[in-house]
Amino acid sequence: MTHHTTQPPPTQEATATRVRAAYIFRAFPRAPSLCSLHTPSKQRSIIFLAGPSRFNAQCSLARARERLGVGHRPAQLPVKDISALPRSVSGSTARRRSRSAGDRAKNREELISSTITRAARASERSIVTAHKQRAANHMRAAVQGRAHAWTTTTPPGAMRGRALVLVAALLLLLVAGGAGAAAAERKAHNYEDALRKSLLYFEAQRSGRLPHNQRVAWRDHSGLTDGLEQGVDLVGGYYDAGDHVKFGLPMAFTVTMLSWSMIEYGDDVEAAGELGHALEAIKWGTDYFIKAHTKPDELWAEVGDGDTDHYCWQRPEDMTTSRQAYKVDRERPGSDVAGETAAAMAAASIVFRKSNPHYASLLLHHAQQLFEFADKYRGKYDSSIAEVKSYYASVSGYKDELLWAALWLHRATGKAHYLDYVVDNADCFGGTGWAITEFSWDVKYAGVQILAARLLLRGEHEERHRSTLEQYRAKAEHYVCGCLGRNADGGADANVERSPGGMLYVRQWNNMQYVTNAAFLLAAYADYLGDADGAVSCAGGETAGAGEVAALARAQVDYVLGTNPRGISYLVGYGAKYPNRVHHRAASIVPYKHSKEFIGCTQGFDHWFGRRSSNPNVLVGAIVGGPDRRDRFRDNRENYMQTEACTYNTAPMVGMFAKLNRMARQEREQEEMAAPARSTATDV
Repeated sequence: MTHHTTQPPPTQEATATRVRAAYIFRAFPRAPSLCSLHTPSKQRSIIFLAGPSRFNAQCSLARARERLGVGHRPAQLPVKDISALPRSVSGSTARRRSRSAGDRAKNREELISSTITRAARASERSIVTAHKQRAANHMRAAVQGRAHAWTTTTPPGAMRGRALVLVAALLLLLVAGGAGAAAAERKAHNYEDALRKSLLYFEAQRSGRLPHNQRVAWRDHSGLTDGLEQGVDLVGGYYDAGDHVKFGLPMAFTVTMLSWSMIEYGDDVEAAGELGHALEAIKWGTDYFIKAHTKPDELWAEVGDGDTDHYCWQRPEDMTTSRQAYKVDRERPGSDVAGETAAAMAAASIVFRKSNPHYASLLLHHAQQLFEFADKYRGKYDSSIAEVKSYYASVSGYKDELLWAALWLHRATGKAHYLDYVVDNADCFGGTGWAITEFSWDVKYAGVQILAARLLLRGEHEERHRSTLEQYRAKAEHYVCGCLGRNADGGADANVERSPGGMLYVRQWNNMQYVTNAAFLLAAYADYLGDADGAVSCAGGETAGAGEVAALARAQVDYVLGTNPRGISYLVGYGAKYPNRVHHRAASIVPYKHSKEFIGCTQGFDHWFGRRSSNPNVLVGAIVGGPDRRDRFRDNRENYMQTEACTYNTAPMVGMFAKLNRMARQEREQEEMAAPARSTATDV
């Protein structure tokens, strides 16, 4: 979570004043027909079509308050759930198609042309006839596209032999050097190093009693009394970002995406030697969920209070803030947080099925109970836990989480009634109705649609399910085509905006979460398409193959790693240039193990928050919020929208780094195999 101050307050009173002033709603007009209320939850903008006069008045009032610096409360929002909005509204703003693909194609043509020219010149030197200059001129013209025939008065036998050798050499270069040309167009990245560092980040975010094999040495035990006041053991789990609240919804989504990464690319993670660390990262979360699920119909969904937590800037080891715990149950339902936790435990059960079958069964048992609880006692968790509204409000409602959980339970158990649930509720829950261009801890529809499309592409369904699964696939491909910029229908909101550097852009606050999640969904769907020899069909008749979808996924990952206009890696600790002033309490203060002197609630603001120097601890593996729509980035602790990192930013990248590491290794092997062929062709 973020602390919305602009500079370190000198006193507690000043701090409280700034905190209260920061957590207000602000209105940012997104388009003439839209009113966007940028909520204080980390990255959420609630977008409404302007329609009823009451809402138009709310928009005008919100904008006027923005100009005057006056806030308004969530209770004044006229529309409280995304399901109440027209289904044509998606989470992105005006889009434009990137020209980077065309630039890459042009670069490749130039590279191939120069390669052919070098080969032609080598052959030219071997022509020792009286007409060699005339023949060479014709050859150059052919290579440059100015001639279609090569005529010469050289004796037919001698010249024909040389021409055949040249043509063979050129063909060999084109075929064998294709992979090399493609590789030369992008900066080579060390995906194995990125994978290794991404898993370190989760150790930095641990709450509770740290294990003996803890690798992030500047962290120590924290939150050891969590749940004590409520008579339940809630020690453990993850801090979601740069503060010390344990929010159940984003934590569960983090574990779901870590597990999905392992399900799709676990072999690649193992090949890189990181299997053990990946399993530990998942288990640290699921162990906590087991503790938090104290009864079949009871789940502890939050520990700590965001308001009091943000009042302070101190190490987790020194926490003096409230550790109040909040739960959902029959009287106070929370279908979204219970559904996401069920999805996380079901997905994790698949991961542990081989290595720890007993633990996998335990996770599955909890997942099934949580799903039944979420479905039977329906309601949004932020209606039951008011304290979470300012941080992780469930804007999309709970229906997407119910579909999401059912699909993961179907994948974990193979039981048909879970798929029946997804099919029977496809329309009323919005699964086949929503055309979405974002995927996040809140909005799961794109993930639901891609998982459902996978069943169709793999033939893992009954015939009675086909029609509905085809509708799910159509919506999944709307998401994919939106990322590609190929949705010709649906207006400006149908495609995802691109920054000049090629980054997918959804919104200003922690945009990188949408980038990393999109990269994973695109890569997974490309694999599903490739296995089925399928293609994406976009609105307006355009199509895209699996290779093009996978290429966009890779381009987004490479952008994160430094292939961007600023040349900065947004994965902290990777490469030569990365953010040094991450908005993170523990990273920004001297390590507890080096100085056990107690740092009070506001002492961190006075002595550490406002420092211009780099953080004393490098938050290795964290992916920060990232640049704005123009690729601009300001490395400053106060710039929480761009410099705060979250666990759900990094989670999908575990799978992506592993997959791309395998692909890069294969490309290097192809290059090594092609090298002798290129050498032979050059020597001709």
